[in-house]
Amino acid sequence: MRRFCGAALAMLGTSALAAEGGGFVEDTRWHVLQRSVYEHRSYLHGDRSNGGRNASLPRARRSDYAQEWGYGVMGTLASGFTPGWIGFGVDAHASLARSLDGDDLRVGKIRMLPVDGAGYAQDGIARGGVALKARISATVLTVGEQRVKTPVFSASDSRLLPETMRGWLLTSREFDTLTLQVGRFTGSTDRHARGTNHPLIVNYLDPKSPRGDVFDFAGGTWKGSASLSLTAYVARLKDTWRTGYLGAHYTVPLPEKRALSFDLQVYRSKDTGRALAGPVDNTTASLMTSYAHGPHRVGLGWQKVAGDTPFDYVTRGAVWLGNAAQLSDFNAPHERSWQLRYEVDAARWGAPGLSLGAAYIRGSGIDGSRVPPRGGYAWLGYGQGGRHWERDLWLRYTVQQGSAKGLAFLLRYGEHRNNKAQAELNTRQIRVALEYPIGSD
Repeated sequence: MRRFCGAALAMLGTSALAAEGGGFVEDTRWHVLQRSVYEHRSYLHGDRSNGGRNASLPRARRSDYAQEWGYGVMGTLASGFTPGWIGFGVDAHASLARSLDGDDLRVGKIRMLPVDGAGYAQDGIARGGVALKARISATVLTVGEQRVKTPVFSASDSRLLPETMRGWLLTSREFDTLTLQVGRFTGSTDRHARGTNHPLIVNYLDPKSPRGDVFDFAGGTWKGSASLSLTAYVARLKDTWRTGYLGAHYTVPLPEKRALSFDLQVYRSKDTGRALAGPVDNTTASLMTSYAHGPHRVGLGWQKVAGDTPFDYVTRGAVWLGNAAQLSDFNAPHERSWQLRYEVDAARWGAPGLSLGAAYIRGSGIDGSRVPPRGGYAWLGYGQGGRHWERDLWLRYTVQQGSAKGLAFLLRYGEHRNNKAQAELNTRQIRVALEYPIGSD
C-alpha cells in the first residue's frame, strides 16, 4: 500500500512539474483589445413606450429610436504558475469605455454604456478585477473576478465590454477527452456596469422580484472523437430554481468536402428551496442540423419550450439554444420555433477572412395564460396566441496578414416583429463594430 501511494504521489508530482511550463514570469501572457461599436435601434409600431426608449423621461419626450456609439479598451494579464507541487498564479483585467455619441434622449435597451439611478446616460466606464489561481497537475482553482464559459453560467461579450463574474471555479483536465468543472458565484458584472459589486443577473425575472444570491454548478464535456462531444451540467440558483443541461454535437464527414452535423441542447428547470420566483417547471430543447459543402453551410433549427414560464438563465451568455438570436431568445411559455440559416466563407472566392450569413427564425404557439400571477414572470405580460419572427444578416472581415493583422470589422442587421401576445419589442437594429487586438501571444 505504501509503495502504491508513493508511486501515485510521484506520478502526480511528475505531471505537476511537467505542467509548469516556463514558470510564473516566463508563461505570463498579456492581451489588449480595442473595440468601437455603433448601434442604432428603431422601435416600431409605438413600442417606444415599452422600454425601448429611456423610461425615465415623460412619455411625450421619448423618441422612436435608441442610438449609442462607444469606444472600449480591454486589457488582460495572465501569469504562469510558480514552481512546485502546487503552483500559484494571478489573473487580472481592466476595462475602459467612453461614449462617442449618445445622450439622455437616445439611451434605451442597447446597454452599451451605463445609466445613473434615474436612467440617464453616463459618459464612461472604468473597472477591473483580480483572480488568484492555484494548480495541481492539470487541475486549476481560480478565485475572484473572472470570465466563465459553460452552458449554464457564461460570460457574454456581445456589446462594448465583456461580462465578468465573482466567485470560484475549479477546472480539471486530467484526462485528454474529459473536462470537468465545479463553481460557486455570488455576483456578476454586466457589460455596461461601472463597478463590479453587483448581484447575479437573471435575465427575465422581474427586477423587483426576490431571487437567490448564490449560483452553484457542476458538470463537464467529454470529447470522444473529433466528430462527437457530450456535455452535462447541473446548476442551482439558491432558493429560486435548479437547472439540468444536456448537450451533444455530432458531425458525419461526407465525401468531397461535405459534412452533416447535429447540435442538441436540452435544459430542464424546476423551482427549489423557497421558490422565490414562484413555481417553475420548464423543459426547453433545440436541435440544429447543418449541411456543409465547401465554403457553404445551410442549417435548419427547431426549438420547443414546455412550461408555463419562459426559459430563464443566470448571466447574459448562458443560453446555448439553437434559436437564441440577436434580438430574441424565442423562449416564451409553450413557444415552438424554427430557423433557416445560411453561412459562407468567402476565402474560396479570393477573400480570406471574409464571411457572410443570414438567418430567419419564426416562433408561434406562445401561451402566457398560465403564468403564475404572483410569480416573478407575470410582469412580462405574455398573452395567448403569441407569435413573432426575426431575420438577421451579418458580415465579418478579419485582416489575415500585414501590420493590421487581426483587425476585424463586423456589420449586423436585425429585425424583429411580433404581435401583442409575444410581449417583446418590434425593432430594427444596425450594429457596426471594429476591433483590433494586440498581445504577447
